[in-house]
Amino acid sequence: MQNSTDPHPAYFTLGYRQLTSIRYFYCILVLVGYLMNVVSNSLIIAAVIIHKTLHEPVYIFISALCLNGIFESMYFYPSIFSALLYKVQVISYSFCLLQAFLIHLYGCFEMTTLSAMAFDRYVCICNPLRYNNIMSLSTVYKIIGGSWTYSIVAFGTHVLLTYRLPLCGAEILKIYCDNWSIVRLSCIDTTINNVFGLFIVSTFVCLLLMLIMYSYIEILRVCARSSQAVIAKALQTCTPQLITTFNFVAGSLFDIFLYRYIPTIVPYEFRVFMSLEFLVVSPILNALAYGLKMTELRTKIFQPFNLKKIAGNTLSM
Repeated sequence: MQNSTDPHPAYFTLGYRQLTSIRYFYCILVLVGYLMNVVSNSLIIAAVIIHKTLHEPVYIFISALCLNGIFESMYFYPSIFSALLYKVQVISYSFCLLQAFLIHLYGCFEMTTLSAMAFDRYVCICNPLRYNNIMSLSTVYKIIGGSWTYSIVAFGTHVLLTYRLPLCGAEILKIYCDNWSIVRLSCIDTTINNVFGLFIVSTFVCLLLMLIMYSYIEILRVCARSSQAVIAKALQTCTPQLITTFNFVAGSLFDIFLYRYIPTIVPYEFRVFMSLEFLVVSPILNALAYGLKMTELRTKIFQPFNLKKIAGNTLSM
């Protein structure tokens, strides 16, 4: 029971109401998604760690994306699975804040890494002679470390601003917690939260998206006056990045604007799908797009299986 002097509810009610009727089917989907996420991303990380030929900036950034997807699956899927299996439609206030922080942290690091990958391809294709000097391994690790640090500080501050708000409701529209779902329940003015949230969105979405667009526009200009070999190499590395970037940005923006402006107009099933798209589809798509499209990475991933096949053929002769 909530203390009368406590400005926060003890528990929130999540939006699982129409999912529990066939919860075992959804539990199977969650389990399959979790296994696909962890296994596919782990294969890429293992391949990059084992093979020294993959110790290059582009593959290190891909590994960072995959590791981010695995971290996200560790705190996202178990909560969804247990809620569906045991028909638990409530979440404590403290765990809701923690989940919101971790989900936003995942999204922030995903966006910064995608923009860093776009810049890496821009330098590689547009300034190949300076590539090794600009994108050294130490620079790559600094970018990754800086992305984590800035993401933690920015969204840690955002969650602290949310914690200070007294709440007059306890219903979360989504099946998980995010910052806006909590802020919208506030009893007082949320201008500070909205301004800071707008600053984060403009920083992590607008500026980084502009950097990504500029990088690929310059790459297209170079490819337009280059040989077929250069164009083929650019397509091999840039196509997966464009696919994963578009999917993540579109899913994130749609989710943000959907729940801010028309949270109850669209059908419930569509709202649930779009709220899960960038959390479920993006990590799996990252692994599939990079692991299958990039020839060198794909070769290293499937190399152990090829060796077993070769050994089997040799023994049968």
